This record gives sequence, structure tokens and C-alpha cells, in this order.
Amino acid sequence: MAQAKIGIIGGSGLYKMDALKEVEEVKIETPFGSPSDAFIVGKLEGAEVAFLARHGRNHHLLPSELPFRANIYGMKKLGVEYIISASAVGSLKQKVKPLDMVVPDQFIDRTKNRISTFFGEGLVAHIAFGDPVCKNLAGILADAVTSLELSEVDLHRSGTYVCMEGPAFSTKAESNLYRSWDATVIGMTNLPEAKLAREAEIAYATLALVTDYDCWHPDHDSVTVEMVIGNLQKNAINAQKVIRETVKRINSNPPESIAHSALKYALLTPLDKVPSETKEKLELLLQKYL
Repeated sequence: MAQAKIGIIGGSGLYKMDALKEVEEVKIETPFGSPSDAFIVGKLEGAEVAFLARHGRNHHLLPSELPFRANIYGMKKLGVEYIISASAVGSLKQKVKPLDMVVPDQFIDRTKNRISTFFGEGLVAHIAFGDPVCKNLAGILADAVTSLELSEVDLHRSGTYVCMEGPAFSTKAESNLYRSWDATVIGMTNLPEAKLAREAEIAYATLALVTDYDCWHPDHDSVTVEMVIGNLQKNAINAQKVIRETVKRINSNPPESIAHSALKYALLTPLDKVPSETKEKLELLLQKYL
């Protein structure tokens, strides 16, 4: 099976990159079902990378339907050590404008229908998650954005991402509540990925691409679908540039990450007491501790 050290999770604008060479589609089955789509594995800036269309290449999966565990397990099976996750978000702050990029350092979980752990079934694990993204990877990502000097784009090197259930967007009351919490952006996908990546000992960082202001904004009602789609397309072009530069930097100097040893003190159940079927199911994650 093809292997890749760097994984990218995003939309169709990202896996159809002209710069991707020696492309191969890799279908993976996992103990947690099928991932969102086949992985697109190839070379980018001299590095082996694996792309995954989060919602499927035809965008047919709701946020609540995403097979998060299968997606991250598939990345692990491909040998991925670093994940860059690109996603569209709404802004909760006036200063964070459409087309801006945010590299969040915190999350707030407002989901209710997601399974966000690989563990259970006789094996208890509690990962440390106070800092939910890899600081070193996030720093490389932010530096890549800065180095490109993208027009119309301001970078925000930190911020809080509210992850809501969806698929409906927020009410104004909810949007204003999140603003009172000093949250920065709102989306529907990245927190389960971050939790599962940490459990899989993969460094994770988010590139949040602002399409519009959330419904708190007085001008929100004048936002049209055409405007949002236009911003999505511009964001996809900009994100491709950022990902290429980030991949180049990771490949030349792979960062250390606390994520790479996240399970060292997290596994509470003695492994000789774990049911054999659970151990077998999670062998990919547990192999260095067995």
C-alpha cells in the first residue's frame, strides 16, 4: 500500500491540485467502516501526501454523517504523521473578514451526535487535550500563510473554533452567545478530527477559511449564495498555495509534536486485561505499546 507522511483533509479544490504528481487512488477499509472517499496519494513539493475529500468528492455527506474514525484510521494506515485540515468557516468577529485565514488554537464542542474516540469496548483511554492542535505544526502552517503575502487575506494566528452539529446554521441567539464566549469562527467538522488525530498520535492543525460572517452580523442578510460560493472558490485557490508551502516546510524540517506520544500515559486499562477483539481492532494505534 502507498504510504504518506503528510495528510490533507479538505474539499474538491484541494485534491485536484495540478502540482500533485504520481497520483494513485487508494481505497481503504477500516474496523470503523469506509472513509469518506478514496485517498488521493501522490507527490507534492517532493513529499508523499494523502488527500481526502472530507464530504466525499461529490459533497454527499452531511457533517453529522462523516465517518470521522474511518477517515483518521485510514490516514494512520497510510503512515501519516501530520494532518493539515482545511475547512470553510463563518466569522464571529468583525475583524475576521471573509477570505481571511485563521489557524485556531482552541475548540469548543457544540456537537451531540458524534463518536469522537476510538476507545471503549474494554479499553479506557483519556488523552490530554488542553492544547487541541499541535503548536509546532500550527506555527509552520501560519508561517506558510505569511510568507505567501496573499492579497485580500489577513492571517489570524490563533482563535477559538466553535464546532456545531449542523446541518442548519446557528440562530442569532446562539451566534451572539458564541461571541460572548470570545469565539473566533464557527464550523461543523474539525473538532472530532482533532480528537481522533490526537488518539491516533498524529499531529493536527486546522486552516480555517472564512467565507462569510455568521448570522450575528447586521449585514448577514445581504450575503448571497453567489458571494459565499465566490469566496469558497477564492479560498480554495489560496488554500492550495498555503498547503504546497506548508508541505514543503514540513518535508524539509519535520516538527516534533506532543501528539506523537499522546497515548503514552493515556491508556488506563492494563493491556493484558483488554479483550482480544478490541486489541485486534486497535492494533494499528496500540502496536508500540503492546
